Amino acid sequence: MNALRVGIVGATGAVGETLLRVLEERRVPLSNLAAFGSRHRDAAVRYGGTMLDVRSTTGEALADRDVVFFAGGESLGEAFFTDLAARGIYCIDNNPTFRLRDDMPLIVPEINAETLEARHRILPVGNCTAIILALALAPIRDVAGLRDVVVSTYQAASGAGRAGLEELDKGQRALALGEREDPAVVFPAPLARNVVPQVGAIDADGWSGEERKVAAETQKMLGLPELAISATCVRVPVRTAHAESVVVRTERPTTVAKLQAAFEGAPGLRFHREGIVTPRDVEGSDDVHVARLRADGSEGTRFALWCTGDQLRKGAATNAVQILELLIARGYLG
Repeated sequence: MNALRVGIVGATGAVGETLLRVLEERRVPLSNLAAFGSRHRDAAVRYGGTMLDVRSTTGEALADRDVVFFAGGESLGEAFFTDLAARGIYCIDNNPTFRLRDDMPLIVPEINAETLEARHRILPVGNCTAIILALALAPIRDVAGLRDVVVSTYQAASGAGRAGLEELDKGQRALALGEREDPAVVFPAPLARNVVPQVGAIDADGWSGEERKVAAETQKMLGLPELAISATCVRVPVRTAHAESVVVRTERPTTVAKLQAAFEGAPGLRFHREGIVTPRDVEGSDDVHVARLRADGSEGTRFALWCTGDQLRKGAATNAVQILELLIARGYLG
């Protein structure tokens, strides 16, 4: 395979900066890396010890790339991606636009790599909360099937991008100094020293946008479109790692011991038989961590667990880079 020409749109954002770091850490073979944003900026991002200019994003500017990452923010529109895909350029997209399209896979390589085909040029990256949940559920699915899932999430400020992190930091600083806190702009209520039980707009039935995404995208990742998933999504004053409290009901009876063995053998997971694991513990990690596995009742079909993972990494940038690595491994590039 020839070395790749890769672009990152949104390179100055939280996910974009993490993408640069993950590409370097994993030593993905690149012949040329270009950074793009809403406007030109000189020497604005770092990769491999070099400061890169950020170029303005246009279709023509991206036309010489083999692969382009789109690192969050609002999507540039379906026609933009369609044009790039028609040129043979792979678009790995962290925006939600294409995630539930029937003709596009929603890939978590540890779970459903087989859904990737050579014809796919637009490759959405799933919702960060759903990726973490799907990785924790996949071993249970494989051992005993899944009938229904109830999940409460504890989502980091970074899920709202750099603006969310900055709003949390400013609020915490103001409270620590006894100063007046600015009104919440990014979040529906102040996040510092608080929890906010709303992520995304709430619809007429009382569900938030994030709760709808977690259910629908987890179903697609697991290949279980009829799986009943009830989510309550909450923002918490944590920086970059999401956590989730999960209760599942399986289709067939099983045991904690069998599930422990499945978790310990699952790629992308770290299972903790004893003790706890917190969001701060896993910041900067590419694994999803599972702990506090326990039976809920004696019938062998209800279990509870805790999971947590860095949403900027496995929930976004690392999963995107793993999709690129899968394209390389399949021989679809070069």
